Amino acid sequence: MPSPARSTRAYRNVARVVRPTMFAMTRPDWRGTEHLPREGGFLAASNHVTNIDPLTFAHFLWDAGFAPKILAKASLFGVPVVGAVLRATGQIPVQRGTTTAGQSLLAAERALEEGECVAVFPEGTLTRDPDLWPMAAKTGVARLALATGAPVVPVAQWGAQDLLGWYSKRLRPFPRKRVTIVAGPPVDLSDLVGRTDGGALREATARIMAAITAQLADVRGGTPPAEPFVMRRPAAPGGRDVREASPDGPPVVPGGPAAPLGPVGDAGDGSVAGPGTA
Repeated sequence: MPSPARSTRAYRNVARVVRPTMFAMTRPDWRGTEHLPREGGFLAASNHVTNIDPLTFAHFLWDAGFAPKILAKASLFGVPVVGAVLRATGQIPVQRGTTTAGQSLLAAERALEEGECVAVFPEGTLTRDPDLWPMAAKTGVARLALATGAPVVPVAQWGAQDLLGWYSKRLRPFPRKRVTIVAGPPVDLSDLVGRTDGGALREATARIMAAITAQLADVRGGTPPAEPFVMRRPAAPGGRDVREASPDGPPVVPGGPAAPLGPVGDAGDGSVAGPGTA
C-alpha cells in the first residue's frame, strides 16, 4: 500500500519494519477511517489500556493514510534505538511534571497548524480502571482543540491487551490477536473553540471522553461505569488527598466535574502518548 503523503523517508523506513511485525502478531479490524479528515490537521484521541497501544494506534493511522505525530514521554528519547526512532519520525517529547511540559503542547499546536495528525491518549497514562474502561482524563487534548480549532476524532481500541497485558511486560504474539480500532465522527466542540477558561476545558474533555467510551462499549460490549475511575495520589503531608498532578490541570470526569475518587493510585506511568502527559 502507498505510504502517507506527509510521511518522511525515516518514517517510511520504520514502517517497513514495524508494519510486517504487527501483521505477524495481530489481525487488524480497522473501522471508521472515513471519519479521519483528509485536509488540515486533526487530533486523534484514543483510550489507553496497554503499553503496546501506541504501536497499534499508529498502525491504524498509517494504514488510513496518516503519519501520526505522537506525544511521547521525554525519557523515551534517551532509550537506545527507541529514542532514535522517535527522533527520526518527528515525535513530540514531553517533560512530564516540569514547568517545561507545556512546550509539548506548543509543538503539537505547530504540527496541527502544519496539517499533521497528532495522536494522543487523553488519560495521560494507562487506565487504572480494573475493568479497563477509560478513566478520567487530563485537559491537554481540550487545550489543543480549543486553541487551534482542530477537529478531535474519538478512537476506541480493544484487543491490544491480549498481545501485551495491562501493566505487563510479557508479549504474547502467538496466536495472532484480533485488534479492533474504531474511529468516530469528530466531537462537536464548535461552541467552545477559542475559550481557555476551566469550564470550557472540562466540558470539552468530558465530551471527548464520553465519545471514546461510547465507541468502546460498542466494540467490547458491556456497560461502562456510571462514573469513570479517577486516579489520585496518596494523602499529602497533613492528611489532605490530592489528585494526580498535571501541568494541564486535574482529571476531568465525563458528564461533570464532580465524581467519586477511585482507589489510591501510584504515580507510575506506562504511557507513551497523550497530552496531559501528554
